[in-house]
Amino acid sequence: MTAPTCFHRVPGAPDPVAPFSHAVEADGWVFVTGQMPFTGTSIDEPYPDGIEAQTRQVMKNLDTVLRGIGLGLADAVSVRVYLRHFDDDYDAMNAAYATWFAADRRPARTCVGVAGLAKGARIEIDLVARRPSGAA
Repeated sequence: MTAPTCFHRVPGAPDPVAPFSHAVEADGWVFVTGQMPFTGTSIDEPYPDGIEAQTRQVMKNLDTVLRGIGLGLADAVSVRVYLRHFDDDYDAMNAAYATWFAADRRPARTCVGVAGLAKGARIEIDLVARRPSGAA
Protein backbone atom coordinates (compact mmCIF):
# COMPACT_ATOMS: atom_id res chain seq x y z
CA MET A 1 0.00 0.00 0.00
CA THR A 2 1.35 3.41 -0.96
CA ALA A 3 1.66 5.99 1.82
CA PRO A 4 -0.29 9.21 1.29
CA THR A 5 1.55 12.31 0.10
CA CYS A 6 2.46 14.55 3.06
CA PHE A 7 2.73 18.33 2.84
CA HIS A 8 5.01 19.52 5.65
CA ARG A 9 5.09 22.92 7.37
CA VAL A 10 7.91 22.80 9.92
CA PRO A 11 7.78 24.90 13.09
CA GLY A 12 11.02 26.84 13.54
CA ALA A 13 11.84 26.91 9.82
CA PRO A 14 11.68 30.25 8.00
CA ASP A 15 8.25 31.25 6.79
CA PRO A 16 7.75 30.56 3.07
CA VAL A 17 8.21 33.61 0.82
CA ALA A 18 5.41 32.34 -1.45
CA PRO A 19 2.53 29.81 -1.25
CA PHE A 20 4.37 26.49 -0.79
CA SER A 21 5.16 23.80 1.78
CA HIS A 22 8.58 23.44 3.40
CA ALA A 23 8.69 19.88 2.08
CA VAL A 24 6.49 17.39 0.28
CA GLU A 25 6.90 13.66 0.85
CA ALA A 26 5.74 10.91 -1.47
CA ASP A 27 6.67 7.22 -1.27
CA GLY A 28 9.70 7.94 0.92
CA TRP A 29 11.02 10.70 -1.33
CA VAL A 30 11.20 14.13 0.30
CA PHE A 31 11.34 17.27 -1.83
CA VAL A 32 12.53 20.24 0.23
CA THR A 33 11.68 23.69 -1.03
CA GLY A 34 14.58 26.01 -1.75
CA GLN A 35 15.70 27.72 1.42
CA MET A 36 16.85 31.30 1.69
CA PRO A 37 19.44 32.63 4.16
CA PHE A 38 16.92 34.01 6.68
CA THR A 39 18.42 34.01 10.18
CA GLY A 40 15.03 33.62 11.87
CA THR A 41 11.55 32.50 10.95
CA SER A 42 10.39 35.85 9.54
CA ILE A 43 10.96 36.53 5.86
CA ASP A 44 11.73 40.11 6.88
CA GLU A 45 14.87 39.04 8.80
CA PRO A 46 18.08 40.42 7.32
CA TYR A 47 20.45 38.09 5.54
CA PRO A 48 23.97 37.53 6.86
CA ASP A 49 26.73 39.38 5.00
CA GLY A 50 28.72 37.49 2.39
CA ILE A 51 28.26 34.26 0.50
CA GLU A 52 29.95 32.03 3.10
CA ALA A 53 27.61 33.20 5.87
CA GLN A 54 24.58 33.01 3.58
CA THR A 55 25.53 29.47 2.52
CA ARG A 56 25.91 28.37 6.15
CA GLN A 57 22.51 29.89 7.02
CA VAL A 58 20.78 28.22 4.07
CA MET A 59 22.26 24.87 5.11
CA LYS A 60 21.08 25.44 8.71
CA ASN A 61 17.59 26.17 7.38
CA LEU A 62 17.59 23.02 5.24
CA ASP A 63 18.73 21.03 8.27
CA THR A 64 15.91 22.56 10.35
CA VAL A 65 13.33 21.47 7.77
CA LEU A 66 14.75 17.95 7.53
CA ARG A 67 15.02 17.53 11.32
CA GLY A 68 11.45 18.77 11.64
CA ILE A 69 10.30 15.72 9.68
CA GLY A 70 12.67 13.22 11.28
CA LEU A 71 15.50 13.30 8.73
CA GLY A 72 18.89 14.97 8.39
CA LEU A 73 21.28 16.19 5.74
CA ALA A 74 22.79 12.68 5.58
CA ASP A 75 19.50 11.63 3.95
CA ALA A 76 19.93 14.09 1.05
CA VAL A 77 20.49 12.43 -2.31
CA SER A 78 20.39 15.42 -4.65
CA VAL A 79 20.97 19.15 -4.17
CA ARG A 80 20.46 22.17 -6.41
CA VAL A 81 22.30 25.39 -5.66
CA TYR A 82 21.25 28.70 -7.21
CA LEU A 83 23.79 31.54 -7.13
CA ARG A 84 23.00 35.13 -8.01
CA HIS A 85 26.68 36.05 -8.49
CA PHE A 86 28.00 32.77 -9.85
CA ASP A 87 31.54 33.75 -10.86
CA ASP A 88 32.16 35.77 -7.69
CA ASP A 89 30.61 33.32 -5.20
CA TYR A 90 31.17 29.80 -6.55
CA ASP A 91 34.48 28.97 -4.81
CA ALA A 92 33.54 30.49 -1.45
CA MET A 93 30.11 28.83 -1.53
CA ASN A 94 31.74 25.45 -2.22
CA ALA A 95 34.09 25.88 0.74
CA ALA A 96 31.19 26.60 3.11
CA TYR A 97 28.89 23.96 1.55
CA ALA A 98 31.45 21.14 1.72
CA THR A 99 31.60 21.30 5.53
CA TRP A 100 28.00 20.03 5.81
CA PHE A 101 28.60 16.59 4.26
CA ALA A 102 31.09 13.80 4.83
CA ALA A 103 33.54 13.67 1.92
CA ASP A 104 32.44 10.12 1.04
CA ARG A 105 28.67 10.84 1.36
CA ARG A 106 28.05 13.98 -0.67
CA PRO A 107 24.75 14.11 -2.56
CA ALA A 108 24.60 14.58 -6.32
CA ARG A 109 24.53 18.30 -7.06
CA THR A 110 23.76 20.89 -9.70
CA CYS A 111 24.83 24.52 -9.33
CA VAL A 112 23.50 27.24 -11.60
CA GLY A 113 23.81 31.00 -11.91
CA VAL A 114 20.54 32.92 -11.88
CA ALA A 115 19.53 36.52 -12.60
CA GLY A 116 17.75 36.97 -9.28
CA LEU A 117 16.48 35.30 -6.12
CA ALA A 118 13.64 36.12 -3.73
CA LYS A 119 14.24 39.00 -1.36
CA GLY A 120 17.65 39.73 -2.95
CA ALA A 121 19.44 36.65 -1.61
CA ARG A 122 22.80 35.64 -3.09
CA ILE A 123 22.01 31.90 -2.72
CA GLU A 124 19.11 29.47 -2.56
CA ILE A 125 19.40 25.71 -2.15
CA ASP A 126 16.76 23.00 -2.53
CA LEU A 127 17.19 19.28 -2.13
CA VAL A 128 15.71 15.83 -2.47
CA ALA A 129 16.08 13.37 0.40
CA ARG A 130 15.08 9.74 0.80
CA ARG A 131 13.55 8.38 3.96
CA PRO A 132 15.30 5.14 4.98
CA SER A 133 13.26 1.97 4.33
CA GLY A 134 10.98 1.10 7.19
CA ALA A 135 11.12 4.61 8.70
CA ALA A 136 7.94 6.61 9.08
